[in-house]
Amino acid sequence: MKSMMKQVILIGALAAACFAQNDADTIIRRSVEANAADWKAAPDYDYLERDVQQGGGTRTYEELMILGSPYERPVAVNGKPLSAEQQAQEQQKYEAAIVERQRESEQERAKRIAKYEKERKRDHLMMEQVTRALDFKLLGEQTLGPYKVYVLKATPRPGYEPPNYEAEVLTGMEGKLWIDEKTFQWVKVEARVIRPVSIGGFLAQVEPGTHFELQKMPVAENIWLPKHFAMKSQAKVLFFFTRKSRADEMYYGYHKAGPSQAGNGGK
Repeated sequence: MKSMMKQVILIGALAAACFAQNDADTIIRRSVEANAADWKAAPDYDYLERDVQQGGGTRTYEELMILGSPYERPVAVNGKPLSAEQQAQEQQKYEAAIVERQRESEQERAKRIAKYEKERKRDHLMMEQVTRALDFKLLGEQTLGPYKVYVLKATPRPGYEPPNYEAEVLTGMEGKLWIDEKTFQWVKVEARVIRPVSIGGFLAQVEPGTHFELQKMPVAENIWLPKHFAMKSQAKVLFFFTRKSRADEMYYGYHKAGPSQAGNGGK
């Protein structure tokens, strides 16, 4: 009887482990689908971006879509709006950019948009590779702000082969994801480098201490876009010189791109 009971307990434990793994797989799969929809919708939105500068202080920009690619218009420095004179200057630059893009040849416009789309595809590829480069384990559930979330731990997946040098850093990273239970959106993602990773044909090495954080927020039904991105990176270039960099960016004020996307110069 004791032997039978041990077998039942063992089978139950194995079943629970399999169930947890399937849950993690399902959660990640559905989160990938949600992120794909967000990525597709992102160009439809204008927004404000506030960047913390390396030397201190902040600069705020309005990111506006004009005929297929964004235009960055400064609106504030250290939280203070530009002066009336500066605003007038920036408005003139903005209107000139619209006119310039309206006068583009088909080849010029295609080249400009292709450059923007290349950057978008590169960023999207990295997001996709996160789910391929890492194994996920469901740790449980908790409340994060107004959201009830699944909490998952991510560790490097053995045998993963990066499709490009940028994705190589994922082979030495571990992280944690907080995924909304209702929408399967990424409420928060944290990742850090846990071992040195050589990239770019062995010309550089990303060092432990490199850390990334991304937070997202809902901007429309079923669409979530970035709220906060922070990065602290440390790398050795040619294995001799250490280069450190930081980024801290807030995104807010999302709204559907206005008539300027069609090129009439208004908002």
